Order: sequence, then C-alpha cells, then structure tokens
Amino acid sequence: MYARSRAREVALQLLFEREFHPRPLPREQIEEFVHHRLQAFPDQIAYCLYLYDGVEQHRAAIDRLLSEVLDNWRLSRLHTGDRNVLRLATFQLLYDKDQLPTAVIIDEAVTLANRFGTEESARFVMGILDRIAQRRGETPPAQG
Repeated sequence: MYARSRAREVALQLLFEREFHPRPLPREQIEEFVHHRLQAFPDQIAYCLYLYDGVEQHRAAIDRLLSEVLDNWRLSRLHTGDRNVLRLATFQLLYDKDQLPTAVIIDEAVTLANRFGTEESARFVMGILDRIAQRRGETPPAQG
C-alpha cells in the first residue's frame, strides 16, 4: 500500500470515530492513534492529520455541498463509511493544497469505499464525486 493511501485510510478511521463522539477526542489521543497506526512515519503522520483536520475545518461546507448533490438521499442516512469517504474526497477535491488530479482522488476514494463500505459503495461514491468534480471549476463553498 502506498504511503499516502495508508495515511488516507487512517484519516478515514478517525473521521469514522468522530461520528460517534459529540465532541472531538483530545488532540493527544488523536495523535497517539495516528502514531500507533502509521508506526511513526513522519510524512504519513503529517498527511493523515492534515486530511483529518482539513475535513473537520471544512465539515459544514463539505456537508452542505454533499447534501446538494445527493439525489433522493440525506447525508445523515448514508452508510457511515460512505459519508466519510465522501467527506475526505470532497476535501481533497476542493481544499487540498496538493491539488491532486481528480482521477487520483476519485480512485483512492473508490478503493476506500470498497474496503470500508457496502457492495454498492464504490459505484455510489464514484457517482457523487463525479458530480462534485464537475462543480470543481466553481468557487469552493464558504468555510464552515
């Protein structure tokens, strides 16, 4: 597994965990979890925390956008894995300073959806991210 893919996976695990806590875990617990999971590879740790923090910082705007592009679905009704894969990939599409190619972001998201979602997750995630990618040329949603 590529280093950044592993960092994305751990960031997704943190986002999943965040779903079940009304308040975020203390920062030291988050960092301890990341250090343990990534076995002290500094670049992976930094990238994982960057992704997690970015999604958390922009969560309201990301959720608004996802709600706009979900046809006949409510964000709160999505499978927890799908919802967080979509949040992570949407952050990367709209806010990530690295500006990875859209195809790479979607491919990584589909891989995560296959691993952590249901049988239909990969196709569903791909469709939603494609809609968001089509909007990519627009101004990103306001920070929230």
